Amino acid sequence: MATQTTASCTGSTLLQPLSEIINLPLDQVNFVACQLFALLMAVWFRIYLHPSKTSPFIRHVVATLLGFYLALFCFGWYSLHFLVQSGLSYSVMVFAGLENMHKYCFIVTLGYLILCQITRVYVFDYGMYSADFTGPMMVITQKITSMAFEIHDGLTKREGQLTPGQKYFAISRMPSLLEYLSYNCNFMGILAGPTCSYNDYKAFIEGTCYQPRHQENANGKENGKYKQTEPSPKNDVISKLCTCAISLAVYLSLYKLLPVERSIDDDFVNSTPFHLQVVYLYLAMLALRPKYYFVWTLADAINNAAGFGFNGYNKDGSPRWDLISNLRILDIEFATSFKLFLDNWNIQTALWLKRVCYERCPINPTAATFLLSAMWHGVYPGYYLTFLTGIGMTMAARAVRHNIRPYFLVSDSYKGIYDVITWAWTQVAISYTVAPFVLLAVGPSLKFYRTWYFGLHLLCLLVVLALPVKSKRRQAKEQQDDLQKDNQTDHNSTDNNCNQKEKTT
Repeated sequence: MATQTTASCTGSTLLQPLSEIINLPLDQVNFVACQLFALLMAVWFRIYLHPSKTSPFIRHVVATLLGFYLALFCFGWYSLHFLVQSGLSYSVMVFAGLENMHKYCFIVTLGYLILCQITRVYVFDYGMYSADFTGPMMVITQKITSMAFEIHDGLTKREGQLTPGQKYFAISRMPSLLEYLSYNCNFMGILAGPTCSYNDYKAFIEGTCYQPRHQENANGKENGKYKQTEPSPKNDVISKLCTCAISLAVYLSLYKLLPVERSIDDDFVNSTPFHLQVVYLYLAMLALRPKYYFVWTLADAINNAAGFGFNGYNKDGSPRWDLISNLRILDIEFATSFKLFLDNWNIQTALWLKRVCYERCPINPTAATFLLSAMWHGVYPGYYLTFLTGIGMTMAARAVRHNIRPYFLVSDSYKGIYDVITWAWTQVAISYTVAPFVLLAVGPSLKFYRTWYFGLHLLCLLVVLALPVKSKRRQAKEQQDDLQKDNQTDHNSTDNNCNQKEKTT
C-alpha cells in the first residue's frame, strides 16, 4: 500500500522507509510527521520567542518561514499555490477601492480555490494523493476573505453600522505583507488550520492576547480577575493529545470494518432489514468521525502549545484554551438537534460562514450559506447533494423545535423523553445527509437515497409545509418592536407617576 503511493506523493520522500514499515501512504506519514514537528516548534516558539523576549517582527518571520517549510515538505511544488492565492488576494486588497475591495477579494480567492479543486479532481487522477494540497488552501481562503471583510468594516463603516462582533473583528489598519503572510501561512495552522480572526492572531504575536476579550467570548468578572497572569496551556495540550491518540486508535480500528460504501451494496440492501441498515449507517459515520477529531484536535493542541487560543477563565479560575477550537466532541455525539450538531462541528468554518455570508446576505441567508459551504468544500457532486439536503433538514428541524418542543418543556421527564427522541433523529438525519459527502459521485449518492426511498427528503418537505416557522430575522424584528413598545410603556408609566407625584405635592 505504501509503495503504491510513493510515486503519487508530491512532498518529501525522506520518510519513505517509515511509510513502508507502518504500511501507510507516504503523504499521510508526511502530514502527521509535520504536525508533530510543528507541535515541538510551538513549544520552542512559546518559550524562546516569547513576546517579552523578541519583537513581533521576528515572531512573524519565524512563524512564516516554518510554515513554508512544512508546506514544501508535505506538498512539494504544489505549495506554491498558497503563495499565488495569497499574492493575488493581497494585490486586490491594495489596489482595489475600499468600497468594493472585499467583494473582489472574495471572488478572486474563492475562484482560485475552485480552479485548483477542478484541476485536481477532473484533470488529475482523484486517487493521486490523499493529502490534498487544496485542504490548506481552504483554510487560507477563509482567512483571506475574513480579513477582507474586516478591513472593509474597519475602514469604511461607522461603529453604529456594525454589530458588536463586527466591531471587535474590524481592522483599522492595512496589514503589511509580512503580517499578511504570517497570518495566512504560519506553521501552527498552515496544514490543518483552524482559521482565526486577524485581530486575535495579531494579539497573540504581540503578546496582548491575555487581556479581556470582547463580549462574545468574555467571562465577565472572572476574565478581569485573572487577566494579570499568563496561564500555561500544558494541561490542555496534554488533554488534547490524549484525545488525538484515542481518536486515531478508534479510527484505525473501525474504519475498514464499517465502510459507508457497504450501505449501497446490493447484497447488503437486499438481505438486511431496513432498521438494521439505519443502525449500520449510523455506526459507519460514527467510525468515520474520529479521523476529523484527530486532525482538528491536534491542530488545536499545536496552536495552544505556541500560546495561541487563550479565551479567558472559567468560573473556578481555570484557563480556557478554546478560542479557535474546531469541535466539541461530546456535544457532537450527544446533539439533540441538527443545529446543535452543526454548531459544534467545524466551529471556525461555521463562524466564517456566519460572518461573511449569513449576516450579510440580504436574500435567504440560510440557502446562500449552505451553497457557499458546498462551493468551498470542493467540486464533487456529493458535496452539493449533502448541502442541498442540509437546507431542508435545517428548515424542518427549526419548524419542529418551534412548534413541538414547547409541549415537552412542562416537566423534566417529558424533556428527557424529547431529548432521547431528538438525539436519535438527529443522528439518523446527519448520517442520511452526509452520506453523499462520503460517496462523492452522483450515481452512488442517488443510489443511497433510492434505497431509503428519499424518505427523509419527503418527511422534511411535509414538516416544512405543515408547521409554520418564522425566520430568525423576522423574530428579531418582532422582538425589537416588542422591546420598543415595552420601553415606551415604561416611559409613559414613569411620566404618569411623576405627574401624579407633582399633583400630590
